[in-house]
Amino acid sequence: MGYSHLIRWASMAPLRRCAVSVNHEPIITLPLVGLTSLKLVLSGDVMQAIATSSNIKSKRKSTQKRAFDAQAFLDSAGVARRVVEYRRTQRIYSQGDRATSVIYIQKGGVKLSVVNKTGKEAVVAILGPGDFLGEGCLTGRSLCMATATTIAPTTVLVIEKNEMIRVLHEEHEFSDRFIAYMLARNARVEEDLMDQLFNSSEKRLARTLLLLAHYGARGQPQKVLPKVSQEMLAEMIGTTRPRVNFFMNKFRKLGFIEYNGEIHVNNSLLRVVLHE
Repeated sequence: MGYSHLIRWASMAPLRRCAVSVNHEPIITLPLVGLTSLKLVLSGDVMQAIATSSNIKSKRKSTQKRAFDAQAFLDSAGVARRVVEYRRTQRIYSQGDRATSVIYIQKGGVKLSVVNKTGKEAVVAILGPGDFLGEGCLTGRSLCMATATTIAPTTVLVIEKNEMIRVLHEEHEFSDRFIAYMLARNARVEEDLMDQLFNSSEKRLARTLLLLAHYGARGQPQKVLPKVSQEMLAEMIGTTRPRVNFFMNKFRKLGFIEYNGEIHVNNSLLRVVLHE
């Protein structure tokens, strides 16, 4: 009923009592009504209450929580997280540094290596875009167990430990993604261990090249590998550089790879891994 119609109705209505309230609290009870009284009520507290209610609804809509986008979170800086760019061969953190953050690789590549007391180094993982590192801090580990070094120009998102814990607790989409990643990473570690125990150095090298090219992962394989030296490959598979050089030349002669500064991996390299 419009304002003018309400006034017309009020002027013709029989005399009866009407209770007017705001927020369920009575304001006035009066015999209904003369035109002057109704104008007074409508122009006063009732209209103010209607306006207040409308403002509250508007504020509720504006403060509703937006849907969380895990990828947008990982692609941008924000509260307690920052984007950092590194040159090739630059260290992100060293073995023995304080473990205070989780790192997400946006682009580039990172080598994880450990050194024993005698100074012998071993490469334990090569990570690329979409991978996490430094997650040990979430388990209460206070020191970094490995050294993280870039193998190409690399951009990472550094997420402080407390912020990472908060997001894992509050955002189910993010926690589901992180758990799925860690389970896949754990399966990869088990496969690496079996590969090291039971396969020849030739098979281990072929498998490592295929993994670096992302064969078996989602999307198309990356046939051109980042710049990986033979020394690094030797450290990754647990053999010597001369053995790696021998097998790389063999793979090239058989057409499994093209090796001239950059390494191009062909599908046929799978034969080495699958051959008994």
